[in-house]
Amino acid sequence: MIDNNKIIETLEKKLMSFGGDSKTQNVGTVTKNTDGVITANGLSNAFMGEKIIFENGSAGTVFNLDEDNVSIILLDDASGIKEGDALRTTGEILSIEVSEDLLGRVIDPLGNSLDNKPKIKIGKKMPLEKIAAGVIDREPVSVPLKTGIKAIDCMFPIGRGQRELIIGDRQTGKTAIVIDTIINQKSDKRPVVCIYVAIGQKRSTIAQVIDRLNSEGAGSYSIVISASASDPATLQYLAPYSGCAIAEYFLEKGKDVLITFDDLTKHAWAYRQISLVLKRPAGREAYPGDVFYLHSRLLERSVKLNKENKGGSITALPIIETQANDISAYIPTNVISITDGQIYLQTDLFNAGIKPAINIGQSVSRVGSAAQTATIKSVSGKLKLELAQYNSLAAFAQFGTELDAATQKQLDRGKRLTEILKQPQFSPLTENLEVISIYAVTSGLMDDIPTDSFPRFEKELHEFAKKHYQDLLEALSSGERPTEQTLKQINKLVEVFKKRFV
Repeated sequence: MIDNNKIIETLEKKLMSFGGDSKTQNVGTVTKNTDGVITANGLSNAFMGEKIIFENGSAGTVFNLDEDNVSIILLDDASGIKEGDALRTTGEILSIEVSEDLLGRVIDPLGNSLDNKPKIKIGKKMPLEKIAAGVIDREPVSVPLKTGIKAIDCMFPIGRGQRELIIGDRQTGKTAIVIDTIINQKSDKRPVVCIYVAIGQKRSTIAQVIDRLNSEGAGSYSIVISASASDPATLQYLAPYSGCAIAEYFLEKGKDVLITFDDLTKHAWAYRQISLVLKRPAGREAYPGDVFYLHSRLLERSVKLNKENKGGSITALPIIETQANDISAYIPTNVISITDGQIYLQTDLFNAGIKPAINIGQSVSRVGSAAQTATIKSVSGKLKLELAQYNSLAAFAQFGTELDAATQKQLDRGKRLTEILKQPQFSPLTENLEVISIYAVTSGLMDDIPTDSFPRFEKELHEFAKKHYQDLLEALSSGERPTEQTLKQINKLVEVFKKRFV
């Protein structure tokens, strides 16, 4: 016969030995350890997401509540935990300690430092999982978050509080767009705290991103959360929620936050791995049935709060990796339906030298011109339509049909617009320079400049404007619609510069 009293007495002694109190804490025993997922019984008062402490000091969080036992995912090494070990509940939901000290640091999803810098100061505990702000606390998205990328700021503007998906095959420049956006916040008048969450990537890739942010002067206002491919699936699963918890700390202070999830495809893979170990029923593509909820509860936390709630915002740029340009696959369609638009990067365009390789027809911002200043709105109004018409005409013109003068003129203009929207990596532009570039092409001022000279012409034009036309740049930075006088000054700037350009 098994003596239950003796088992309870033994467990209570074990619990007391690692800091628990049997009267206030719930104690149990490990029955199984499978690939970092612990099955335990005895935790009758445990709740979902609760932090659990093991006899050897390891920590975990409740991930499944069954009739007879509890499943716990581990937050650190699983090798030391064996059958029969004691464990206890803490009564706390899994949280991360956040303070201003995190700015400029590289951490893991639990808040531990990974950058060999001084110890991070203890801050406020922020829960990893939290219900998103309600409709009453929010206000419409209206303030732009400038990326410094001409094609995005003109055609697919991103507002503070928006969720804009960046989607495309591997090696099409998805991370490059995000890094440029973070770098561009350095020049914004209203500072933005930037959080970069790396999920399931090689450590060397994450190190390159960190190095680039530091070399461009963006490290001081950025936080990098790293859950690399070599980390357990548990940490990869928790990483984006940790990023959101940190973002909400700054949101409570009324600040604007930009958070990037790079990428949510690998996040879904990590969740699938954990779910299959837990023997949850597998659905389409072996993902569990609640994989949509996995990302919806994460991205719903992006918000633009009203003035009564300090007016802060969280802008999310989730990244999804497709295979063979298939945006109709399971996870891509899930995230497309959650977000407020997508920037679709296409391999064919990238290989043709169009960078950023944005597919104009399948990219959209559902916030649209509400997140644009009057300045950039005035020059970019018909840009998307003209480019879409050019793309369909260019496909038709390939057949070698004789074209009338009007169609030929439209093709030439479309070609020039495509050229001016090309932009090298790590060189985001301020809004006033973007306006000068776009206006110079749309108004025909650059019709006599060969398209292969566009990159040099544009770069030297910007340098010339910074030296000799400071008043014009200030007028274009006001955010107001340019006056006739301002447009005449742009005309003068381009005409004067053209005489110097060789």
